[in-house]
Amino acid sequence: MPSVLIGPYLLRNQPGRFRDILTEAGFELIDPEGGPALSESELRPWLPRIDALMAGGERMTPELFAIAPTLRVIARTGVGYDLIDLPAATAHRVAVTITPGTNQESVAEQTLALMLALTRRIAANDRLIHAGGWDRTLVTPLRGLTLGLVGMGRIGRAVATRAQAFRMRLVAHDSVLDAEFDHRHGIQRLSLDDLLASSDVVSLHLPLTDATRGLVDRQFLARMRPGSYLINTARGGLVVEADLREALLSGHLAGAGLDVLNQEPPEPGNPLLDLPNVVLSPHIAGTDTLAMREMAELAATTIVDLYHNRWPSDCVVNAELREGWQW
Repeated sequence: MPSVLIGPYLLRNQPGRFRDILTEAGFELIDPEGGPALSESELRPWLPRIDALMAGGERMTPELFAIAPTLRVIARTGVGYDLIDLPAATAHRVAVTITPGTNQESVAEQTLALMLALTRRIAANDRLIHAGGWDRTLVTPLRGLTLGLVGMGRIGRAVATRAQAFRMRLVAHDSVLDAEFDHRHGIQRLSLDDLLASSDVVSLHLPLTDATRGLVDRQFLARMRPGSYLINTARGGLVVEADLREALLSGHLAGAGLDVLNQEPPEPGNPLLDLPNVVLSPHIAGTDTLAMREMAELAATTIVDLYHNRWPSDCVVNAELREGWQW
């Protein structure tokens, strides 16, 4: 009987249709003990015997692939796969899948929530009232502000449609164009420099790659409009946190809303934790109850498809394995 290790802690020992999909296909489901993301030491005992891994925040290195001779699929519940060494996966003929189209609306809602928490001082006023204060300082409306979207994939587009309802002006930067979508939603495409100079809010919707790691550094932040806000619901590694701290302390930026950090959970010395103009959430943007269910079901379906030698083209990242694929 083939086996699947359930990595995401929100799915371990939890009921759901994803379990039926896998068990009906003849898979044994393994729910290991471990932290929110299974560590290397928690993964090692299971890797020599499992056939598939449903992955959340698990990191898969070349060393771990080397001790997993029967592993055929890593099915990510999400669309990022920067924690998986893709060349090593391909070398070991392990298909890596993602779940496109399942969580972009959840991320978009969290993006708007962080914007509102900052501009309308929701988080700051909540802390103040709990401490006995009462401050009716005027807040900043979203309507009329310019939102700069850096990245216009599924998530960027989902944010755009919601921001449009708040009557924000929309500008975007992405190497991939979608003229019909831009026209329909009144989005102006700009160079990155022009976007940073003209946006009241800059929202990041990029994958973490060698090219984007540390993109938001001192130079990037200096090019942002004075008094603007930064929102990051993508990956913590996009931002140089020490540089962001400087921009926030100097007053060049009015605030930052971050769902992701370089180190998660953050260590006590994280340079952003003591700043009052930073609103944080614990990397939950893409995992509301509906999105988690849909991600789990699609991840399970990709495992079953590959087991039956059906190729889920929209989900497999290392497509070069398709030719000659055989489980």
